[in-house]
Parts: sequence; structure tokens; C-alpha cells
Amino acid sequence: MKIIIPMAGMGKRMRPHTLTIPKPLINIAGKPIVQRLSEGIVKVAGQEVDEIAFIIGDFGAEVENTLIGIAESLGAKGSIYYQREALGTAHAINCAADSMQGNVIVAFADTLFDADFKLDAEKDGIIWTHKVADPSAFGVVKKGDDGVITDFVEKPAEFVSDEAIIGIYYFRDGENLQKELQYLMDNNIVKGGEYQLTDALENMKLKGLKFYSGQVDEWLDCGNKDATVYTNNRVLALSKDEKLMADSVKLNNTQIIEPCYIGEGVIIENSVVGPHVSIGANTMIRNSVVSNSIIGNGSEIEGGFIDNSMIGNSVIYKMAAADLSIGDFSTLK
Repeated sequence: MKIIIPMAGMGKRMRPHTLTIPKPLINIAGKPIVQRLSEGIVKVAGQEVDEIAFIIGDFGAEVENTLIGIAESLGAKGSIYYQREALGTAHAINCAADSMQGNVIVAFADTLFDADFKLDAEKDGIIWTHKVADPSAFGVVKKGDDGVITDFVEKPAEFVSDEAIIGIYYFRDGENLQKELQYLMDNNIVKGGEYQLTDALENMKLKGLKFYSGQVDEWLDCGNKDATVYTNNRVLALSKDEKLMADSVKLNNTQIIEPCYIGEGVIIENSVVGPHVSIGANTMIRNSVVSNSIIGNGSEIEGGFIDNSMIGNSVIYKMAAADLSIGDFSTLK
């Protein structure tokens, strides 16, 4: 089994947090989004994953080494590919053409999920879906009585299905997927100036391949600040088997309201922290009340009520506020 993760986007909706790191490396409960995504897929895959291929922009050697380390932590080889132009989902995936052999899972790196099913690798294809209240905002699948997907419908104006596509796909034959993607490019089949994965899926379906849906219990988005904070809340609530507080944490006259993630070397004094707070390594918090927030590594927070906020790495914050989105290396006094 191979996992292919396109993640070359600029993450503009997450600025300023993506000015220094790509969005998939933002930490959720102490782990990068892309690491949690990879771990979730490995859990569902039901077989050994021998390679994880990351499709990135020009993110630098440190990011590439981090990604390779994530793959190796899951017992897989890490591969790096580059998407030089933003030419659509099909183009992004095809940048990893050399890794498309055998069973392949494609997962876009701005979403997390919680699922309890095991993937049936004998099926031609499986599209991860989640039931949503308003399908008109999503791409959805329509299925026949036998459970086979009959249509892929983008943002339906009228109800056809409430099963939204979450951006994770399984293909039994990776080589065939690559051929279908290449066909789109060779024949310049575009929509809105981009090569779309849904066009390849439609072509494969018309040739007789049968796609099924794999419904996830929870779908968590990391598209903007508020969505990412909510995702952090849910991951903390679901992380019952994870060690969430490092042994080196120092607490003085402080109340921790669980669940919270508190990293190595954190010092908290005269404060109330939680629930649903993630604090990165070597951060110091004094005389504060912090809830429902993500705080990065090496920051210093003093004197304030902080809620529904994201505060980056190496931030110095010494003024009162309630709803923040502060990027790395900022100072507020």
C-alpha cells in the first residue's frame, strides 16, 4: 500500500500561520496535521504501508526532512515530489507518478477524520465520505441500490445525496489511476483552467470500474483559524490513548482543565488552562486564563484571557484579548 499526499498549496486562508511553515505542518494536539492524517489512514488501511509520497512546493530541506521522518515513524519510506504550478488536483497527484503502483490511497492534507471501518482492498475504488447537513456546499456521491457510486456531483443545487467527499480516495490499481490522470493532461481536459481528479474518476467509472463509499464517523477541517481550533478540540477529546502532558511540564499555582496537550519544557504559573488547549514545547504562560486555543513553541504569554485563538511560535504576548490569530515571531505588549 502507498499513500500519496498532495500538499503544495500556499495555505492562504491560514495566514499568518502559514507564512513560516506549510499548513499541513501546523500542530494539532502536539502533532502536525499531516502526521495525524497519515496515522489515521494507516489505521484504516488494514495492511502494511510501504511508502508515503508527499507532493510539495519549494518548502526547504527542514520541511522535507520532517515529512520523511513522519513516514519513517510509520514504518514507511518517505518520498518527496514537487508541484511547480497550481494546475489542479489531478495534476498534483500525477506529480507522484513514479509512486503509483499497486494499492494507492490519495489524501489531501487539509482534513482529518475519525473512522472505524477497515478498507476492503479488493474493491476497485473507495471514496471517503461523511454525511453533512448542507450538501450544496460540497462535492457529493450518488449511489445505486447495490452501494456502487453512480455519480459525482459538485455542489448540487437540489438534493441528490448528503454524502460529501472529504478528499481521501483508495484505488486498487495505482498504475491505472496514473494513466487516467496522464490522459487528462495529454488531451488538455480542464475545468476552470485546472486538471480535476473528478474527471479521471468519471472516466474510470464509465470504463466499468466500481467505486464505493467509505463513511467516516467524523470529518475535521483545517481550512481556516476557527476550523483548526475546533479540530484541535475534537482531536483532544478523541485522544484517549495518547500521553497529552510531558513529564517536564512545570505547574505553579495553576489549574489544568482537561483535555489539554502540554509539550516538553512548558512552564505555567498562576493560570487556568483548558479545556481544549494545545501548548507547544518551551512555552511559558503566566497570570492568564487560556481555553479553546492552540499556542505554538517557545512563546511567552502573560496577563490575558485567551479563547478561540491560535498563537504561533516564538510569540511574546502581554496584552488582554479574547479572540486571536497571531503568527510566528510576533510581539504584542
